[in-house]
Amino acid sequence: MKKLTIFQRAEEKAEEWGFFMRKAVYPGSFDPVTFGHLDIIERASRVVDEVIVAVLVNSSKNPLFTIEERVSMLQQVTEHFSNVRIETFQGLTVDFTRKVGANIMVRGLRAVSDFESEMQIAQTNHSLNPEIDTVFFTTSLEYAFLSSTIVREVASYGSDVSNMVPDAVAKKLRERFSGKGR
Repeated sequence: MKKLTIFQRAEEKAEEWGFFMRKAVYPGSFDPVTFGHLDIIERASRVVDEVIVAVLVNSSKNPLFTIEERVSMLQQVTEHFSNVRIETFQGLTVDFTRKVGANIMVRGLRAVSDFESEMQIAQTNHSLNPEIDTVFFTTSLEYAFLSSTIVREVASYGSDVSNMVPDAVAKKLRERFSGKGR
């Protein structure tokens, strides 16, 4: 007998009982995960039954952390959410979203400047699969300045990033930039 995850068992029961589970995919590189990302994850987890944080494997980028490290950090900082799971994917986000049975894609907006490119991505995704809708969450004001790029830049100079990322992530950044984490 195949062992099922809690999510698979919940899906089977929901199907059996005629319930519809609202699943959302929150895609990104999360290199590294920031408090802004966690803000979006937390808020999305209150709106849908399951949030799948989808970590992009992108061979054209040169990430600071490996895919395994990013997944591990995300698992660690989201372990208190009972309806959040972390997965990796390659290719089109809409294909991954369809594969996991979700019909909602979550995206975060920090500033007006994000809106144009995010809208274009959402419209492209909808044209590829009209059954998938994008839901935008505006980042809480305290995190509106944050991006993984800014965090990496600040950390690379040895500055404190504890107000930008969880402690476990700050520790990994210190190790990586001190040469101990390579």
